[in-house]
Amino acid sequence: MRIGMIADAYRPVVSGVTNYIYLNKRFLEANGHQVYVFTFGEGEYKDDEPNIIRSPGLPLIDTGYYLSLSYKREARKLLYNMDVVHVHHPFFGGSLALRYCRPRGIPIIFTNHTRYDLYAQFYLPGLPDIISETMLQAYMPSFCRACDLIIAPSEGLRQILVKMGIDAPIEVVPNGVNLQPFSQPTTILNRADFNYTSENIILVYVGRLGPEKNLSFLLRSFAGTSQALDYVRLLLVGGGPERDNLEHQVRNMGIESKVFFTGMVPYEELPGYLGMADAFVTASISEVHPLSVIEAMASGLPVLGINSPGVGDTIQDGSTGFLATEDLAAFTAKMVRLVSEHDLRNKMGTAAKEAAKTFDIQRTSHMMEEIYQRVVQKTSFRKSGLRATLTRLFDNWRP
Repeated sequence: MRIGMIADAYRPVVSGVTNYIYLNKRFLEANGHQVYVFTFGEGEYKDDEPNIIRSPGLPLIDTGYYLSLSYKREARKLLYNMDVVHVHHPFFGGSLALRYCRPRGIPIIFTNHTRYDLYAQFYLPGLPDIISETMLQAYMPSFCRACDLIIAPSEGLRQILVKMGIDAPIEVVPNGVNLQPFSQPTTILNRADFNYTSENIILVYVGRLGPEKNLSFLLRSFAGTSQALDYVRLLLVGGGPERDNLEHQVRNMGIESKVFFTGMVPYEELPGYLGMADAFVTASISEVHPLSVIEAMASGLPVLGINSPGVGDTIQDGSTGFLATEDLAAFTAKMVRLVSEHDLRNKMGTAAKEAAKTFDIQRTSHMMEEIYQRVVQKTSFRKSGLRATLTRLFDNWRP
């Protein structure tokens, strides 16, 4: 099959979505498929993998995303020859997929990777919630209805999509992770390099330092835990716009000797950081399928999180970690247990490593491969229809 991945941003942008596309592309190519990534951005960056098709766009500050309302001619001509396209961002790339692929009978699959309702609140603070919610309710159901299939990475997100009024067919397929580097890391970092000792219990967070990650809440909980248990430490791996603010909070709380910010680190180095830690913590409620949580579980770490769609679908409370409500006292009580109950923490870590196998990239990509084949077969009649035939005929005459 010729498979087109549609993304508003791709590598070198670091995100769960870009990593998911990269991993699935490799797996599908290994199985003999031709996979193309249609995205934006041109310039000095040189792709180190084949079939990355970039069209020019207006960069959105330093986010790695671009604003564009069209693909360049070469990209369009190539896109017209796909057997199926898989959309990973619904707005710019998604609208272009509808424009270019629907008239030509090319089936469209969309994976909803993000809680767009929550992200609108964080990144459009001047826009009243009712307006951003109305915009999403107006766009998302109609967009999804124009697709052939919607993929939700978790059951919790599927339920949210249904509540948003999306009545298109939805299937749940977890986003996969290459577990091997995490379950069998080649290098584990030296604790002494971070001024940690064997007596310290290290809690680690990996991800973007952004407002949607609820890290101020996490810091307040850690401050309370560290007052009771002086040997606990917190390692924050990642970068983002909230770093300066978070460092200021750490100083104000007087816990700067117990919290370490690494900044951005290469993805291939993450197993070493996770391998050094004792447990993973997150307070985010904006995840739909948290890959960082799965990577931590594959590393043998129990996870503390807030019971919300995505995180709540991944962690089994009391078995592979702890789930708490978004209540500071309740969350901190679970964090204290995670730190102080050593035997339970080790037992949950072992269970977490076993549970992570469900999300192995080999398994989840095979599920997607079967879906592609099924959707292509189901919609094959469209390409021979009058509209698609005439559109393809005119393609030969268009500039």
